[in-house]
Amino acid sequence: MAELSRLKIETALKEIQDPYLGKDLVSANEVKDIQIDGDTVTVKIELGYPAKGFVEEFARQIKDKLESIDGVCQANVEVGWKIVAHSVQKNLTPLPNVKNIIAVASGKGGVGKSTTSVNLALALAAEGARVGILDADIYGPSQPRMLGITGQPVSEDGKSLEPMENYGVQAMSIGFLIEEDTPMIWRGPMVTQALEQLLTDTRWKDLDYLIVDMPPGTGDTQLTLSQKIPVSGAVIVTTPQDIALLDARKGLKMFEKVEVAVLGIIENMSTHICSKCGHEEHIFGAGGGERMAKEHGVELLGSLPLDINIREQADSGHPTVVAEPEGRIAQTYREIARKTAARLATQAKDYKTKFPKIVIQNS
Repeated sequence: MAELSRLKIETALKEIQDPYLGKDLVSANEVKDIQIDGDTVTVKIELGYPAKGFVEEFARQIKDKLESIDGVCQANVEVGWKIVAHSVQKNLTPLPNVKNIIAVASGKGGVGKSTTSVNLALALAAEGARVGILDADIYGPSQPRMLGITGQPVSEDGKSLEPMENYGVQAMSIGFLIEEDTPMIWRGPMVTQALEQLLTDTRWKDLDYLIVDMPPGTGDTQLTLSQKIPVSGAVIVTTPQDIALLDARKGLKMFEKVEVAVLGIIENMSTHICSKCGHEEHIFGAGGGERMAKEHGVELLGSLPLDINIREQADSGHPTVVAEPEGRIAQTYREIARKTAARLATQAKDYKTKFPKIVIQNS
């Protein structure tokens, strides 16, 4: 009888879709335990991505489904998550204390990539992950101001830097090491070397995700960084405008060439919201991000409006996700964060750090 009841439970769980994976709970291997005690069922669900803003609702949905089964009087449902490291480019090794690096890139400047990066990092943190952000835009570092962080990082051992931190997010930027109005008059190789040092010489503390705010464009610096940074996945930021989409396609193809999985596209400034009356208008065109996603077989992770509040909040050091955490735009960022992390969760896992190093010596 217990076995039959278990079969009933599994059959019911197969009818429940994980909306962020597009698979049922059983196929997604998210059912970790089923316990049956008379007419009481206890189920443990484990997601592969952080979902603090979603688990209560999801647990309630699963509970209602199970309690609709004939013979089940009470269902106890526990929904949690476990974030693991995912594979990077073949010739690279993941960083210690960083499970996953997600590169946020754009084919051109001016599409809101840095604002999107910081809000994505804060949204992942709000969903329950340990998150850091590396400002890889040497020529125009903006993350110190956006995160409201001043001062310089300390070095406890004289060799490495401690990350700066605010809003629960660890951060590193060349902007912490120079005056805000000092221009960086460096050639490409110097930029690449500086960024590698910022990445590897920072003592990141047990990160689930490190967001890398890439410099705009697809030139030598961006290509070199994509080849040298062990990236688990990339996100492309664009606007619906045709000229921006042309450059965004170049960014997407760059990651494909260096064998980095593109997790999806974020369409920024998809509509303009009037600050006076709230009217929404597609001033840069409509549907461009969705068309690009379909053409390249990737997901449209979400669309964000051109809203003066997003700009003002980022400029003041209080990005939207922390300035208005319950607001509509902050919730959109959190939805994008869950989709991004869920797409990464479907990628191959990393086993390089699991195997012991074997050293052969002549004796």
